[in-house]
Amino acid sequence: MRKNTHDQTFYHNYVRKWKFLIKEYELVKQKRHPPFHFVADFYRFHQTHRQTFLKYYPRFRQSGTEPALGPQPRGPKWKRRRPYGSSEQPVLLSRRQGVNRYEICQLLAPKLKHLTPSPSTGYRLTQRYGLNRLTPKLREANRRIVNQKAGALGHLDCQPLSKDLLATEPTRYYLVCVIDTSTRLAWADVVSDLKSLTVMFSAVKSFTLLHQCYHLQFAEVFTDNGAEFAAPTQPATPPFERLLRELGIKHRYTQPYRPQTNGKVERFWRTLNEDLLDGTTFAALEELQDELAQSLLYYNEVRPHQALQGKTPK
Repeated sequence: MRKNTHDQTFYHNYVRKWKFLIKEYELVKQKRHPPFHFVADFYRFHQTHRQTFLKYYPRFRQSGTEPALGPQPRGPKWKRRRPYGSSEQPVLLSRRQGVNRYEICQLLAPKLKHLTPSPSTGYRLTQRYGLNRLTPKLREANRRIVNQKAGALGHLDCQPLSKDLLATEPTRYYLVCVIDTSTRLAWADVVSDLKSLTVMFSAVKSFTLLHQCYHLQFAEVFTDNGAEFAAPTQPATPPFERLLRELGIKHRYTQPYRPQTNGKVERFWRTLNEDLLDGTTFAALEELQDELAQSLLYYNEVRPHQALQGKTPK
């Protein structure tokens, strides 16, 4: 019985066919082919799809060898299927400290640069090693690490107030809030608009007050990608970004369309609405500012915090 395991007949016929088609195609492009005046007629006559032909033609023109016309291995390359070995251990180490996949990318980007894995790749990596779900031990480790870094990261956000909040003037006001990640010390200020200059002065006021009253100095500030905080593509133009540079504070941005990334300040808005704003009408703006200041002092110095195991932020 004949063995055709190493028979190259199919391969040679395949290559011969594509060499003939490429020669015909070049004649058509040079306007020298008698029957075919357009490339579409050439595709139609040889029953060849344009996408298929243009996959083989550039490959052959670039290499100029017959193996370029043969069947190629399919599927992603091995480097794209798995992350680099140098990036696996930092991802796993950060995950064992309780950091989520989005924070892992932001923490590793300055070190790994173009080798930084995406959030989905980091999640698949943690899933492979059984670290995709945080155990109670990991949650406690994460809480312990965060509590040791007072002032390392502050969350800053803006929140619109209801027009019915003031009885005398139906004007839309806003709140600008700063909250510390570890101690949950917070301060908020009422502003009349969300222009970058207004938000900058409000942030200065909150930073100064937190520093004078609680000796809190921020190293980094976390904001969303709003125009009042500056876009990452133009980091040096808005006043808020200039302020952070003058104070030596690093500016970090949240993941787009994910308010969970800035979850601590989002949870603070809920607490403030439940304790002060919901169902309340103030006679004047001065009364709102006075009640807000008293509520913030109560939140920082008297109110027990569940995330701090019953302690107050102060």
